Amino acid sequence: MSRPVGRRPRILITGASAGIGAALSRIYAARGWDLILVARREAALQTLAAQLEAAHGTDVAVMSTDLGEEDAPQSLVDAVASRGFTVDGLINNAGFSRTTGFLQTEPEAHEAMIRVMLTAPVALSRLFLPGMVERGFGRVINVASLAGQMPATGGDTLYGPIKSFMIKASQGLWLEMRGTGVHVTALCPGYTLTEFHDVNGSREQVSSAYPSWMWQTAEHVARVAYDACEADRPRVTPGAMNNVLAALGKLLPDGIALRMVADHARRLGRI
Repeated sequence: MSRPVGRRPRILITGASAGIGAALSRIYAARGWDLILVARREAALQTLAAQLEAAHGTDVAVMSTDLGEEDAPQSLVDAVASRGFTVDGLINNAGFSRTTGFLQTEPEAHEAMIRVMLTAPVALSRLFLPGMVERGFGRVINVASLAGQMPATGGDTLYGPIKSFMIKASQGLWLEMRGTGVHVTALCPGYTLTEFHDVNGSREQVSSAYPSWMWQTAEHVARVAYDACEADRPRVTPGAMNNVLAALGKLLPDGIALRMVADHARRLGRI
């Protein structure tokens, strides 16, 4: 299906203030989309919005939202509707991780992590997809992770399972959306140079644990994601080595695979 007639398509991107979210914002702005940028840090969003408007002439709306709040998805949808926006695309990118260990992390932090990275993407997809299907055009990218294709890592116990859920949910949506004009893609990046590891305090450990050639830029990951979604691929893992690791995660016996990720966790000082 082609883009909307008589107007520019508009995409909503969560976690847009930095990293992969910001890189995806630049990709979509450069390709003729208007944007709704969502994150907690409004100042960073405003700076990015000004840059995109100046560079591409795109219309950029900024909405400061904490997706860790229970009613955040519906409040966000209501805010979008109140401004008269039609959402033709959705990128569920917002996320964070806790690397201090399951028992050392407060239950409230676990709840926030589940809301931001699992509950909110499901709710936003359910709220926005009917309109996309009705109009016969839509794009959804769920930012998962290579971790979702591997055994869960000790010390960051919930992150991998949440990302695995997002991959499976995206594949199910891809099947349901076939023939509707709506494309759904799960993006599964490996180590990416963003603020993510600075925020969770693991930058020094991951930088020393893995060589530079294993890292990718947010801009490269964003380009791969855009192309995969346009091609209507249900899942994409940027990088040849990341695809090798994903295959090993599926093919190796559990005992070997678990020892492999345990070595990974030890290199990062998590267990």
